[in-house]
Amino acid sequence: MTGARGRARRFARAWDDLRGRSARRVVDLVRGQIAVVRDGAGLARATATGATDRSAARARMAEVEHEGDAARAELVETLRRVLATPIDREDLFRLSRSIDDVLDHLRDYVRETDLFGPEDLGFAVEPLQAVIDGLAELDAAVLKMLDDPGSVTVAVLATRKCCNRLRQLCQARLAELFSGPLRMETLRERELLARLDAVGRRLGEAADALADAMLKRSH
Repeated sequence: MTGARGRARRFARAWDDLRGRSARRVVDLVRGQIAVVRDGAGLARATATGATDRSAARARMAEVEHEGDAARAELVETLRRVLATPIDREDLFRLSRSIDDVLDHLRDYVRETDLFGPEDLGFAVEPLQAVIDGLAELDAAVLKMLDDPGSVTVAVLATRKCCNRLRQLCQARLAELFSGPLRMETLRERELLARLDAVGRRLGEAADALADAMLKRSH
């Protein structure tokens, strides 16, 4: 009886694969992971605008991190079970890992604003908005993987543009800082700008992972 049920489950899973449900499930899980990171980016921005207390944001970010870990774990477990995926499993792992790295650096940013951040975090509002915009573009690109794969590369470029905007904003702020006297506040802000730049690099790596995967799929 148990063997019959096992065969039935395997058959049902294979049928789902044949009908594309597994691929859709994987896409939904990747988007779920991105959604958690978007929550983290929104929380980080709220600290920069002063809408959220830094210590409260740090506590909430710990919860967001757990949600991100759970979302990644579910994706990894699903990849072990399904027969068909929209792109290679290796590329999905790479994409998921890069998305997780974005959240890790956002977590560190929020923690550092609470530990030693400067009094005014206004400089971080625009860079963090670029992160939020980039994550939205990445989500749109992932959504197109099944229904409009030919447009994924264009959508990924939009993510890259957001990353470039973030870097330019950070560089401009650094130039402004270094044009004035060197103070402790300057050093604190520089550290946070470096963290934001790292967020942008990880987001760019996620975009590259998806672009590479789609190029491989087209061959």
